[in-house]
Formats: sequence, structure tokens, C-alpha cells
Amino acid sequence: MEISSKENAQLFSNNTILPVDRSSFKSESSTSKEKQSCCGGIKIFLGALSFVYFAKALSGSYLKSTITQIERRFDIPSSLVGVIDGSFEIGNLLIIVFVSYFGAKLHRPRIIGAGCLIMSAGTFLIAMPQFFMGRYQYERFPSTVNSTVSISPCLQEKSQTPLLALEKSQAKINAGCVQTLAIIGPIFGFLLGSLCAKLYVDIGFVDLDSITITHKDVQWVGAWWLGYLIAGVISVLAGIPFWFLPKHLPKPESRKDSSTSSEQSKFITQDNKEQQKSYQQQMKFAEMAKDFLPSLKNLFGNPVYSLYLCASILHFNSLIGMVTYKPKYIEQQYGQTSSKTNFVIGLINIPAVAFGIFSGGLIMKKFRINVLGAAKISLGSSFFGYLLLLSLFAMGCENSDVAGLTVSYHGIKQKVDYEQGLFSECNLGCMCSQNDWDPICGENGITYISACLAGCQASNGSGKNTVFFNCSCVGILESPSRSSSAVMGPCQKGNECPKMFLYFLVISVITSYTLSVGGTPGYILLLRCIKPHLKSFALGIYTLAIRVLAGIPAPVYFGVAIDTTCLKWGSKRCGGRGACRLYDSSALRYTYLGLTLVLGTVSIFFSIAVLWVLRKRSAPPDETLSANGERDTCGTKSRKDNFVNNDHLIQTTYWPEKETRL
Repeated sequence: MEISSKENAQLFSNNTILPVDRSSFKSESSTSKEKQSCCGGIKIFLGALSFVYFAKALSGSYLKSTITQIERRFDIPSSLVGVIDGSFEIGNLLIIVFVSYFGAKLHRPRIIGAGCLIMSAGTFLIAMPQFFMGRYQYERFPSTVNSTVSISPCLQEKSQTPLLALEKSQAKINAGCVQTLAIIGPIFGFLLGSLCAKLYVDIGFVDLDSITITHKDVQWVGAWWLGYLIAGVISVLAGIPFWFLPKHLPKPESRKDSSTSSEQSKFITQDNKEQQKSYQQQMKFAEMAKDFLPSLKNLFGNPVYSLYLCASILHFNSLIGMVTYKPKYIEQQYGQTSSKTNFVIGLINIPAVAFGIFSGGLIMKKFRINVLGAAKISLGSSFFGYLLLLSLFAMGCENSDVAGLTVSYHGIKQKVDYEQGLFSECNLGCMCSQNDWDPICGENGITYISACLAGCQASNGSGKNTVFFNCSCVGILESPSRSSSAVMGPCQKGNECPKMFLYFLVISVITSYTLSVGGTPGYILLLRCIKPHLKSFALGIYTLAIRVLAGIPAPVYFGVAIDTTCLKWGSKRCGGRGACRLYDSSALRYTYLGLTLVLGTVSIFFSIAVLWVLRKRSAPPDETLSANGERDTCGTKSRKDNFVNNDHLIQTTYWPEKETRL
């Protein structure tokens, strides 16, 4: 059989004559290989880019989730934590404009790979202080291991009262690919923050059995540094593939000359041919630099772009400040743990944002909305989102009853200067320190800053199971027959607080969704109002402005404002003011939500101005031409080719001229 088959094949090849065009076979074969090579290269690039988006989003969101942990770990105020958070954006300032302007002329994959390495180095550096600052020490009353021995907190010498114990703790489908992972990144970032917050800060360095506090304790600090090491490793892995990618991905011959290719493909092909020749092959670096200032002037000469940029800066100031301190707000306002707070934000709020962005794009496509409609959606989204935010003012919890701070030792509601109000007749003979923060909960439902300030005469048990007896300050409100005892940790917030927290979550999710719906329409508005050759540069300037004027300052001044609501400051071991131990709930609510709302309201006025300019430009029925004969790139004429096409929604920042004209 084997011989006969060979013979038959030989006879066929020798004797059979067919009019075959061999070049056609070669052409089909080469085209097929080319397509496979091109598709493979694009898939590798998109997969790697998606992973980079995921890594960057995870790192950024994880930083937000560790704000309160870092604050407690290093005893620093919110304003300084805001500086740390804002500095996350500073590295971009040195190169973002030049990368956006000159990046297309260089080896982009390797630039991305280098950026990943720099990003990983940054996340590793953030974690380094944990290994140089020694073990975490928290204030804790010195109880004995033997539960039968009684110690008197009140009668200790002043120098013996606070002991610090060492502790340990714990094509469109392709563009959907990238954007989806960019949204998934923050979800995993906050979930990672939730997991690390349950692990003690010095996990792996101390004996866990010696830890006398849990993750529900107000002095608990989670393993904030662990997530940064994980994020750094992910960033390194994300950058590896880019070092092996070519400078340009190959394009199939059939696509290059196809007469049936989409208008977008033709535009990109023609644009690439002209732009690459003029900018990459003919112009020198100095000549490209000369065009920088004229391009910048041309960009800011566009009133729609300038107004929308101002609106976005204010809008992102509002959002960045709100998101940065949202974990702190939930912890302080509703008495939730860091772990639960990060879990809720990652699993509820972030998906709502993702769904809002998707809904905005779907609305644009389904109803084929033009640029004027996009401006209306963006404005409406902001207006109703900030309107919903107003309702959160009514969904707060009252201050916890803390003796000497929010209530007197006789149980009367008041706010006093803690330096004067912490001492009363019931604890005058106890020689207590006003700088201590080791709260206990009296059986009368009032929190006392320390067992000493509660006038407790005896204690029993150890660690978190310590019980204090004969507390003279607790006994003021009790009958003589009661034992006047107290237990470790602060008292829980009022009975209405859990219900208020649920209401807050519901409104917060709806608000997040509503504000996010305008994201895609606003992005489309931005792109349509810019001439095609300036789009990349415009996006670079836009990103730079958001980072410089919103990403950096917002966490700082939000932190400064939040610090003004502090009722009890901690003190550092080396002296000086430490982190805030207790906030005025009402003042925190009005400061945090009020600042967010004011910034958002001002941004709405700029959005109204954008809409007014667009309406004014859309008044003439005919297409308007600019002085150089180009079509105006920010019009609103409702023609079929002016509608949003799903293929153009996210895939590219370069849009066909028909998509940007009046």
C-alpha cells in the first residue's frame, strides 16, 4: 500500500497537467500566514496591555485601601497621608506630555515595558518603611497572664500607666478586553486591601499568640505592606512581554489595499502613511519640538476643549477626594472595620462604576447620539449624581459617647477641649496621662479613653479579655449596688447606625452608577472636539491636567479639611502630634460630603458652558468651514455619519473626520 501510494503520487505529478496559477497558491499561502502572524501579534499585545492596565489599576486602588492603615502605623495625620497619596501621581508629570507627543515616534512596546519596571520599583519602595521602622507598637493596659491576679489601673504611677507592647498582625472585543481589566483591577485592589487588613502588620516577624487585639480593634493595623509587594511583582510580570514585541505590528496585505475596508481603517491607514513619513522619517527631533507650542496654542484656542477641561478638573477633584477618604469616612462614621470597608467598596461600588461606564457607551451606540447629545448626557449624569449625594447628609451616625470628649462624665452631651474635659473628680487621684488612647467600654454604654481615666481600681484577665472593676467614673451614673465594670475596646455606635450604614451603601452605589454614566459620553465629546492630528496630544494634556490639578492636590486639602474635625489626637513616642484617634462624626460628615458637593456643583456650571457653546455652534444649518478649509471638528449636526459607531467608541483615539465634523 505504501509503495503503490507513492507510485500513484509520482504518476500524478508527472503525467497530470493542470492549468494552475502557482502564484495564486503562493499569494493565498502568504496571506494566510500573514493573517495568522498579524492576529497573533495583536492578541499578544492586547493581552499584555490588558495585564498592564490591570496591574496599574490594582496598585492605585490598593493605595486608597491602605490610607487608614498607613495613618495608624506611622502615627501621621490625614493631611500627610494625602501628600503620600498625591505623590503617586507626581512621577507622571516629568514625562507624560513628552511621551504623549513623542511616544508614537519611539519603540512604544519597550517604553511600556520600562514603565512597568518603574511602576514595580515604586510599589516596592512604598513597602520598604515597614522593614526599617521596627515592629508596630500600640498602647495597651499592662495586664498579667495569670487571670487571678488583680492590677489597679488607677493607682499606678504616672510613668507606669502607658506600656507599649510589641505585636504582630496580618478590534471592539479587543478594546473591551483592555477596559474590562482596567475596571477589574480596582476590584481586586480593594479586595486585596480587605484581605491584608485582616492580617497583622508584623505577620511573620512576631508570635501571633502574643497579639492581644483583633482586626476589629481601633488600634489594629493590617499588613498594608504585603499588598504592595504583590502589586510590584504583578507589574514586573506585566512588563516582560513588551520587551519582545516589535516596534510595529505587521498588517496583512489584504487589509492594506482592501477596497471594502471600513472608513475607520482607511483613515488610520492613510493617516499612518502620511504622519509616519512626515513625522518619523523626514522630521528631526528639533523640528518636532518646534511644533509643540503652536499645537498647544491651537489646543487651548478651542473653547469647548478648554471649558470641558476645567469641568473635568473640578469633577475629578471632587471624585478623587471622595474616593481617597471613603474608607476612612465609613470607618469613622459607621464604626466599620478596615477589612469590611475595603471589601464593600471593592465588591459593590467599583462594579457599579463599571456598569455605569458600560451603560453610557451603550446609550451612545443604541440611540446614535451626536456630540450635543453626549454633552447633555454628561451634564445630566453629573447633575443627578450630585443631587443624590445630598441625601447622604441625612444618613450619618451620631457621635459615640466618649467621656470628656462628646459627653461629660455625668452623661451630659457636650463637646469640650479634651485637655480640660478628660479629668473629673472621679479620676483626679489617679495620676493619668491625657495622651493615652486605650479605650474601654463601661457598662453604662459610655466609652472611656483609658481605664485610668475611668477611675478603675482593679482588673482581671489578660489582653482583649481584660475586665475592669470598681471604676469610679462609670459608677457615677450607676446605682451603688452595681459593680461599675468595663471591658476592653470602645462601645458600639448607636442602634440606628447599622441601619444608616445600609442606607448609605444603597445611595452610594446608585450615586456611583449615575456619575459614571457620563464618563463615555464625556470622553466622546472630548475626542470629537479636537482636530485629528491633535487628538493624541490633547489626551496627553488632558491626562496631565487631571493628575496635576486634581490627582495631587485633592487628597491633600481633603486631608487637611478632615483633620479639622478631629476631637482626640494621639501622640508619637518621640513626641509631637500623631494620628487622630477620634473624629466628630457630624463635622466629618459635613466636611467630607460638603467639599465633594461644592466642587461637583462648580464643575456643573462649566459643563453648562460647554453645552451653551455647542448649541451656539450648531445654530447654522450648513457645515461650517474653518479658515484653512478644514471642517469644524466640534459640531453637532445630526447626520448619520455623525452618530457614534460602536467600533469607534473605545478602539482608537483617532476618529474619521466625518465623525468629528458639524
